[in-house]
Amino acid sequence: MPAVSKGDGMRGLAVFISDIRNCKSKEAEIKRINKELANIRSKFKGDKALDGYSKKKYVCKLLFIFLLGHDIDFGHMEAVNLLSSNRYTEKQIGYLFISVLVNSNSELIRLINNAIKNDLASRNPTFMGLALHCIANVGSREMAEAFAGEIPKTLVAGDTMDSVKQSAALCLLRLYRASPDLVPMGDWTSRVVHLLNDQHLGVVTAATSLITTLAQKNPEEFKTSVSLAVSRLSRIVTSASTDLQDYTYYFVPAPWLSVKLLRLLQCYPPPEDPAVRGRLTECLETILNKAQEPPKSKKVQHSNAKNAVLFEAISLIIHHDSEPNLLVRACNQLGQFLQHRETNLRYLALESMCTLASSEFSHEAVKTHIDTVINALKTERDVSVRQRAVDLLYAMCDRSNAQQIVAEMLSYLETADYSIREEIVLKVAILAEKYAVDYTWYVDTILNLIRVAGDYVSEEVWFRVIQIVTNRDDVQGYAAKTVFEALQAPACHENLVKVGGYILGEFGNLIAGDPRSSPLVQFHLLHSKFHLCSVPTRALLLSTYIKFVNLFPEVKPTIQDVLRSDSQLKNADVELQQRAVEYLRLSTVASTDILATVLEEMPPFPERESSILAKLKKKKGPSTVTDLEGAKRERGTDINGGPEPATAGASTMSTPSPSADLLGLGAAPAAAAGPPTSSGALLVDVFSDSPSVVAPLAPGSEDNFARFVCKNNGVLFENQLLQIGLKSEFRQNLGRMFIFYGNKTSTQFLNFTPTLICSDDLQASLSLQTKPVDPTVDGGAQVQQVVNIECVSDFMEAPVLNIQFSPQKWLLKISSSVGSSSAVPSRKCRTFSKQSIPWTQRSPKPRLLGLVLRSLKKLILILQILWELVSYIPEPPRSDAYCVWSQIYKPRCTGSRCAQVRRLSLRGCVSCCPSSFSQQGRSIRLACVHCSSSLSSVFTTVLQRMPHPRSAAHGLSACQSDRVPAGTGCQGAVEEGKAEPAQLPRQRRERGSGVGSYRNEDSSVVTSAD
Repeated sequence: MPAVSKGDGMRGLAVFISDIRNCKSKEAEIKRINKELANIRSKFKGDKALDGYSKKKYVCKLLFIFLLGHDIDFGHMEAVNLLSSNRYTEKQIGYLFISVLVNSNSELIRLINNAIKNDLASRNPTFMGLALHCIANVGSREMAEAFAGEIPKTLVAGDTMDSVKQSAALCLLRLYRASPDLVPMGDWTSRVVHLLNDQHLGVVTAATSLITTLAQKNPEEFKTSVSLAVSRLSRIVTSASTDLQDYTYYFVPAPWLSVKLLRLLQCYPPPEDPAVRGRLTECLETILNKAQEPPKSKKVQHSNAKNAVLFEAISLIIHHDSEPNLLVRACNQLGQFLQHRETNLRYLALESMCTLASSEFSHEAVKTHIDTVINALKTERDVSVRQRAVDLLYAMCDRSNAQQIVAEMLSYLETADYSIREEIVLKVAILAEKYAVDYTWYVDTILNLIRVAGDYVSEEVWFRVIQIVTNRDDVQGYAAKTVFEALQAPACHENLVKVGGYILGEFGNLIAGDPRSSPLVQFHLLHSKFHLCSVPTRALLLSTYIKFVNLFPEVKPTIQDVLRSDSQLKNADVELQQRAVEYLRLSTVASTDILATVLEEMPPFPERESSILAKLKKKKGPSTVTDLEGAKRERGTDINGGPEPATAGASTMSTPSPSADLLGLGAAPAAAAGPPTSSGALLVDVFSDSPSVVAPLAPGSEDNFARFVCKNNGVLFENQLLQIGLKSEFRQNLGRMFIFYGNKTSTQFLNFTPTLICSDDLQASLSLQTKPVDPTVDGGAQVQQVVNIECVSDFMEAPVLNIQFSPQKWLLKISSSVGSSSAVPSRKCRTFSKQSIPWTQRSPKPRLLGLVLRSLKKLILILQILWELVSYIPEPPRSDAYCVWSQIYKPRCTGSRCAQVRRLSLRGCVSCCPSSFSQQGRSIRLACVHCSSSLSSVFTTVLQRMPHPRSAAHGLSACQSDRVPAGTGCQGAVEEGKAEPAQLPRQRRERGSGVGSYRNEDSSVVTSAD
C-alpha cells in the first residue's frame, strides 16, 4: 500500500470522532451529529468547489455517522467523484463509501461501473485492487453482468501481478456465488487450473478456492486439477517449515492451502492414475504420521492448525473409502481424541467417527471404542457432544451390540437433555425393531421406552408396536400379558393406555384363562384409566369395549351399562357420543354370528418401511440417515433379524391430495395387488387403449385422469411404488403445473427421469417447458417438477408423462386443461384433454359447459337489444334533412345503438343514420348536408373544450361552403331543396368511449360519442 502523506491525517475527522466519544448522553451525540450533517450539507451545496482532501474528509465523516447507526441520504455523488481522483487515499475512501452505503439498485451504479472499468483498464495494480475489492464487496447482479467477462481475462493474463491475481480470483468467486449463470465458462477455465502451479502461494490459495467452487458444478471441466492439487499438496506436506517461511503458521507449513487442496480433492473420486493415487496415499500417511509426533509448540495455534489439516485429511480418506489401512488408522487417531481435554476435538472426533461407522472397512474398528463413547454419553457436560455420542452409538449398532446400546440409551434417557429426548426415543425404537431377534425383548423395550419418556413417544412409535404385534403370532400372548401388567401401575402414560387398549381388545382372550387377568378384571383395569385420558384415547377404549363384547360374552351387561350411561350417550363430544350409541345398538340388536363377523380380529398389516425411520429422516435430514441405512444394508445387516423383506404388493388407498402420507399409518391399507407382469421393467400406460400392457394399479386409478376435467389438483397415479400428484393453475392460455413424485418404498430411485412427450400435432398446439428434477429420490421422499404450459391453439390429445428409474419404467398420460385465445380478441375458449379410457367417446361435460356459455351470451345480447328498444323514445323532428350517406329522405335524429348515441339534433346542419355507425358500434360519423365534409372531429372538439352548448353552433360554421348564399345556413339550403347529394369521401373511423349530452336554447339535444 502506498505511504500516506502527512496531509492525509484528516484532523477534522479526528476531532469529530473525539467529540462523539466525549458526549455524555445519547441526546448530546445526536445533537452533535445533526450539527455536523448540516455543516457537511452546506459544504456540498456551496458555490465554492471543494478540493479532493475536503471531499475525502467529509465523506469519511458521513461513513462514520452511518456506522454509528444513522441514516445517510446525501454525499453519494461526492463519493463517486472521488473515484476519478489519481490519489490513492481519495480513491480508497470513495470505494469504501460505495462498498458500504451504495445499494445495488442505486441510480449511480452506471457511473460506478464506468469508474471501475477505467481503473481496471489503467493497469495500475493498486487501483485495480481497489476496483476488484469494490466489485466483490457489492457483488450485485448488475456488476456481475458488467465485469463477469473481464475479470477472468485479468486473472489469466500473463502480465498481471500476483496481488491482482489474488483479488481477481476471489472477486470472480464472489460473483459466481451470487450469480452463477452470469459467469461464462470458456478458454480461461483450462488456464486457471494451471494457477495451482504458481510460485506465489497466495495466488495458489485464491485459485484453489475458486476451482473448488467451480468444480462442484462443472467437475469435468476441472478434472485436470486433481493431479496438480496432489502435486502441490505433496510439496507442502513433505517440505520443512523453513522452506515456506512466509506461509508457515506456528511450525505448520501453509495450513490453509493444505485444507483447501484436500477439499478440492473431495470433489472427485480416487485418482485412476496409479502414480497420482500412490502419491496421494503417501501424503495422507504423512499427515497421519505427523499427528502422532510430539507438538513443536505448546501454543494452541499450533495444535489448531495441525488438527485442521488432520481432520480434512480424514474427511478425504472417508470420502474415497477405498484404502482399508488408512480408514483403520484414521479411526484409531480419532479414538485418541475422544478423551482429549478440548471439547471441540471431542465433538469433531465423534462426528467423523459417525461417518467412519458407515464404512465396511472401518466399522469393526469403530466398535472397539464403544465403552469410551458410552462413558462420554454419561459424563460429558456439553449437550452437543452428548448428542454426537448418541449419533455414534446409533451408527455403530449392529446385531452383536444392539441390546447393550439400547440399554445404555434407555438409561441415559431418564436424565437426558430435553432437546434431544425425542431423537433418542426415535433411535431406540428403530434399533429395537431392526435388531430384535427375540420379539419379547422388543415389546419390553418399547413399553419401557413409553414408561421412561412417554411424552416424547410419538404416534409413529406405538403405531409400529401394534403393527409388529399384530403381524407376529408368537408374540401376541406375551404382549397382552406384559401390557396388562404394565397397566396395573398407579400412574400410566396415555400412550401406554392406547397400546394396552388395542392389544387387549385384539388378544385379551389369550390371557383370559388366568383368574388374575380375567375378562372382567381386564375391563375394570382399562375403564379405571378412562376418565384420565383424552378424547381420542377414550374413543379407542370404547372400541376395545365392543371388542370385549365379542370376545367375552359374560361382560356384555357390564359394558352395556357403561355405554348406556349419560356420560356416554350425552357426551359433549360428537365422536364419543356416536360411538357409544352405535356400539350399544350393535351389542343389543346384532346376533352372535353378526358380532363375530363385524368384530373379528384385525388382519395383518402390509409390510412397508417403518414410519419411525421416515420421521427420523425428516428430523435429521434424509441424506445422513439414508447413507447410514444404505451402508448397513451393504454390510448385510437385515431388518427384524431376518432377510431384507421384498417390496410388498399392497398399496395405500388413493387420496386426492398430492401431499398424502406416503409412509405413515394414517391411510388404511388396501388389498394387495397382483404381481407385476414383468420382472425386468414395469411398463404402465394408465389410460392406454390396449389393456394387455396395463400393470395392476391401485383401486380407482383409472378414474384419476378424468377428475382433472373439473379440478386442478389431486392424485394422478398411485401404486405400491410411486405416487404422482398434480397441482395446476391457469390464466387464459398460460398455465403452470406442479408434478409431485413420491417414493413410497424404503429404497432410493436412481436415475429418476420424468419426461413429457408430445406428438407432432400436439407440439404445434401446446408449448411445454419442464424443469429438471433430482435424479435420486430417497425412500419416503418427495420431489417436485414445474411445467410451464402455453396453449397455442385447440388440442384434443393429452401429453404423455414418461417416467424412468432403476429398474422401473412407467408411461402415464397427464391432464392439461389450458384456455387458448383465438384470433378474435373477445373470443376465449377452454379446451379439455381427450381421454380414451375410461371414456371411449368424447366427454359430454366440456360440450355441455360450452353450450351453456354460448346460450348465456346470446341471452345477454337479446336483453341488450330489448333494453335499447324500450329506452328509445324519439323526439318529434323539427324539420327533415337529406342524409348524404344513404341518399334517402329521413327524419333527423333516427336510430341508436346500445346507448352509444341516444339522440342527435343540431340545427339541420348535421345528419346521421344507422348506416353511419362503425362495425363495432362505438363511433358515429357526422357530415354537413351541403358540403358533405366530416364534422366528427370539429363536433367532438367543440363539446370537449367548451361546455356551453352555444359554442357548438360557432364551431359548425367552419364547414359552410361558399355556394350557400350569405345569411342562409346549411339548414336553409336543405329546406329550400338547393343542396345536391354529394358523394362523401372515405372517412377515418373515429372511436370513442362515452356519451355526453347538452341541451340548446331551443331544447334540442346534442349528444357526443367520444
